[in-house]
Amino acid sequence: MTLSDDFSLTMVPRITVDLVDSMGNDLAVVKSARVSTVGADAENSEESAGLINFLMKGRHGTPFEHNSMTFRVTAPIFVWREHHRHRIGVSYNEESGRYKQLDPVFYYPAPERNLVQQGKPGAYEFVPGDVEQQSLVLQHLADNSWASYDRYQQMLDAGIAREVARMCLPVNIMSTCYVTFNARSLMHFLSLRTKDENSTFPSFPQREIEMVAEQYEKIFADLFPITYRTFVDNGRVAP
Repeated sequence: MTLSDDFSLTMVPRITVDLVDSMGNDLAVVKSARVSTVGADAENSEESAGLINFLMKGRHGTPFEHNSMTFRVTAPIFVWREHHRHRIGVSYNEESGRYKQLDPVFYYPAPERNLVQQGKPGAYEFVPGDVEQQSLVLQHLADNSWASYDRYQQMLDAGIAREVARMCLPVNIMSTCYVTFNARSLMHFLSLRTKDENSTFPSFPQREIEMVAEQYEKIFADLFPITYRTFVDNGRVAP
């Protein structure tokens, strides 16, 4: 929707995750594990699934590190604040508000996103909001996003440095980042950033970072089907 002669504001209810590149597969996990007992020429065997299960169950983690998956992720700033807490086995390159003008694209919760918190810390749940609450969230987010970006644009037009002008932007502005995991670090991310009743150690992530994790998980399951299935069968615990 166009709100100014100078820019068009875009409000989006989604987070995008695209696979950019990948290296390795289930066979790479098997080979890297078997080299310690068979030798440098270790190859696949009919017992690959069993070996991967043995590694996962026993938490022998290093064979799951000899691979990589690189994603291009566009998510709001408040999601990146959580995502960047994952540092071991994870690499980041994010667009910089110091060196480029940020685009006027902002996140808002989709209607199916629960809005109301009930209960006390440590024992609460989220439930759907009513139509009035949903309308209130969207309207206030849209108003605030437009007003803040308009001021951002005014400061840039006045010659203010981008690194200073960006200070008025809200945390629902979208930012794009390249993120690289190995299978082990991704499984750790999934164990903490998804809510699953079959998890050995249940987690209760904010919905938006879970949306990122769910998209990672689908791609991971396609690239490493045996490793993924074994991860799930063993209680979603990273080795």
